[in-house]
Amino acid sequence: MIEALLSGLGLIFQLDVIGYFILGCLVGIWLGAIPGLGGAIGLVLLLPFTFSMEPIAAFALLISSWASTSTSGAITSILLGIPSTAASQATVIDGYPLAKQGQSARALGAAFTSSAIGGVFGAAALGVSLPLILPIILAFESPETFMLGVLGLTMVGSLAGSSILKGVTAAMFGLLLALVGFPESLAIPRYTFGTLYLLDQLPLIPVLLGLFAIPEIMELAIKNVSITRTGESSDTRAGLMQGVNDALKRWWLVIRCSVIGAYIGMLPGLGASIVGWVTYGHAKQSSKDQTKFGDGDIRGVLAPEAANNALRGGALIPTLTMGIPGSVGTAVLMGALLMLGLRPGPSMLDENLNMTFSFVWMIAIASVIATLILLGIIQHVVKLALMPGHLIVPGVVLFIFMGAWLGGASLGDWISCTFFGVIGFLMKKGNWPRPPVVLALVLGGILEGYYQISVSVYQGVGWLNRPIVIILMIITVITLFFAARGFNKKETKTQESSKEKIKNPLVSLFISLGLVIVFSSAAIASLEWPPPVRQIPLLVCIPGTVLSAVLAFFDLKKVLAQKNILGSWKKTFSNSYKNAWFGKAIVFFAYLAGIIITTILVGQKIALPLFIGIYLIRWGKYSKKLAVSYAMTCWGIVVLFYGEIMGILFYPSLLGMWFQDNISGFPDWLIF
Repeated sequence: MIEALLSGLGLIFQLDVIGYFILGCLVGIWLGAIPGLGGAIGLVLLLPFTFSMEPIAAFALLISSWASTSTSGAITSILLGIPSTAASQATVIDGYPLAKQGQSARALGAAFTSSAIGGVFGAAALGVSLPLILPIILAFESPETFMLGVLGLTMVGSLAGSSILKGVTAAMFGLLLALVGFPESLAIPRYTFGTLYLLDQLPLIPVLLGLFAIPEIMELAIKNVSITRTGESSDTRAGLMQGVNDALKRWWLVIRCSVIGAYIGMLPGLGASIVGWVTYGHAKQSSKDQTKFGDGDIRGVLAPEAANNALRGGALIPTLTMGIPGSVGTAVLMGALLMLGLRPGPSMLDENLNMTFSFVWMIAIASVIATLILLGIIQHVVKLALMPGHLIVPGVVLFIFMGAWLGGASLGDWISCTFFGVIGFLMKKGNWPRPPVVLALVLGGILEGYYQISVSVYQGVGWLNRPIVIILMIITVITLFFAARGFNKKETKTQESSKEKIKNPLVSLFISLGLVIVFSSAAIASLEWPPPVRQIPLLVCIPGTVLSAVLAFFDLKKVLAQKNILGSWKKTFSNSYKNAWFGKAIVFFAYLAGIIITTILVGQKIALPLFIGIYLIRWGKYSKKLAVSYAMTCWGIVVLFYGEIMGILFYPSLLGMWFQDNISGFPDWLIF
């Protein structure tokens, strides 16, 4: 074992391998920092370049890129409040508030250092326990995986906001969204409204970007403030060192979360979705003082970032040893294994053990190199937090829309992104947590599949008697108990001190009543389907209807109390309208709708730069020269990066089709 471990390390330290390794880290850092891209996209882009390479050099390029994206993903999570993936949602909860408080350098320094430690100790935990990993993986059958998913939903529902009831209800709404499309049991479409777009379920990336990115960017546009709300620069070096010291000072928390992330990452299809929330919940519930969580507690950054890097090594193990990829990224890596003559299976723990160890070493070393690079350029990265909001918004909108487009290259992705942007905006103004919706959307289909298998195999509820299932059920109950107790303590201490969260019970009431209608309508619609198809929708919609009705009752009481204070319904509605910025929000969403309509007419390569120029001139009040320069730069990104390098298919606009039919010889790829 020691010989294979050292041999695997020796495979990496070759001159050409090191060169590809550093190149992969640089590519991964770039892709991880752009919303909507990430590790899987990087692997797809780099895979064709590995066809003629030696296996160890090829995997140095691929794995270093894959591992580095989870480190640089903290940039968007902390600076913009946009999770680059579903796994980085938990980082947003405390990372973005720290950036708004002017502590972006501290948060990024802590995140990068924690990621490096997580990558190293996660890989070490896997290396030590590699001979025992197969029994651990095999112990988690359908019932255990289902209960672990329920635990993850419980974590996010109880820890992602100021109300446990709202968190659980939001998770129910996410589960309902996950039921869109064909179910696992029968080929009967659910909640598709007759559209082909929804047959294959709601795409994750447009929903994720809509719920998180658009509301935060819209706030910058409406207020025209920098990410750092104070607008004052701070000592970047001092903040950076403070973040590094935070990670080193809380080393035991970082190591614990690294080990948790490594072992949860081994669960195919589930680990990346829940690992951030499980470790965030562990950090919160193991802390004596929980009052700052959600408002800028550095521990809320350290825990998920350590786990996010550690899970990469864990996710690689079932792919190598069992041929079971748990995500798009690991599926691409398995394809690379087969292409380069390595067969996933037990042989990777026998005659190819040194190669397996080299992969573990790659993940650990890539995490360290990516961290060192990012720490070196952090003084330039944090300048984004001081830029005027109107200069940030157009560029980020470009990456949001193109990130949403990457999933299915469908105009429906842009419509979904904008629609869920409206929902995310209302949820933010109504003080509803958004992370439970996305995590439930990710887990919904997986949980339904494991639930159906468990019920079928054990012919009922006999699977509830399995030891690991019972342990996970107990942990779930304990999680709810401690979350409720921690929320009560935080509420009493921060009820009057929160200045940024303006209570808007009227918006919350609107959401609650809307959910009552949605859940009840979905339940009634499901009665027409066969029992295997309607079973899960009813299990979601019935408690969802009850919970949202209870919340509507409480919200109505708050609205009536506010009406008594203000004196009339007119003042109540006017106050809610003003506090929620509905006037400017409608204008902003009109801009986004304009992008979609213009794309149908003239195409994306014209629509996106046109939006940027008009926004900067009309809303931002900048000069035409700056607006044109900014728009042309973004046009170059769309045409060269997304079009030529990534090779995506653009929308066939009406003008573009006419142009191709009537004019020849012109390089139409420049504008259509």
